[in-house]
Amino acid sequence: MEIIVLQHIKIEDPGHIKDLMISDGAKLTTIELDEGDHIPDDLTKFDAMFCMGGPMDTWMEKDYPWLIDEKKRIKEFVVDLKKPYLGFCLGCQLLGEVVGGEVVKSNTSEIGMLDINFFDEKKNDKLFSSFPEKIKSLQWHSYEVQNLENNKDITLLASSPVTKYQIFKYQNHAYGIQFHIEIKDTTVNEWGCVPEYKSALEKQLGEGALEKFDKEAQGNIQDMNNYSKTLYENFKRLIK
Repeated sequence: MEIIVLQHIKIEDPGHIKDLMISDGAKLTTIELDEGDHIPDDLTKFDAMFCMGGPMDTWMEKDYPWLIDEKKRIKEFVVDLKKPYLGFCLGCQLLGEVVGGEVVKSNTSEIGMLDINFFDEKKNDKLFSSFPEKIKSLQWHSYEVQNLENNKDITLLASSPVTKYQIFKYQNHAYGIQFHIEIKDTTVNEWGCVPEYKSALEKQLGEGALEKFDKEAQGNIQDMNNYSKTLYENFKRLIK
């Protein structure tokens, strides 16, 4: 199993799922786009693509010109090659944009351990059918995907009270997940060192919120690790 991982900052990797992939003997090709790595010309050799979060936003192409090529390559992988894709946070938003949606500033930022509510559509889904009707997961975003309603290839699987497209899929092989189910016990403190993340956190939850946020995440880490394992095991079945 050969997987390409698109990263936008080194500390946002597939987390617990990465550990599971390594244990499985998967071959990971990590592309650090923010450090100048280029996506390989030939994407056909990869069985799946992971696209992770980052401190930039999809519209920041002047500041991060590599976003232009990244979007083209994601579209090639998902729409043309029809290969399995998992996008988290920014990776979710990039998928939403390349399949015809818009990424807009949220009315309210979602930062914290917050509820995700599934719809009936999950019952027959290959990845999420065994998930409970409601889960709690880490959120850390100020932008979201919108305007996918008219795309018949899109299925909405889960929302939160603030964000409609918390989980959506394109056809049956590409998934956008706005939240962070993949985190490890070190994630919150590591991300708290990123100026953009720390600023958003303190603006939303107040100065000194990092310690409280980390404690709350630690209290939910076992559930999220279990969900990550289920997600990964199901995702492997999409790989032909």
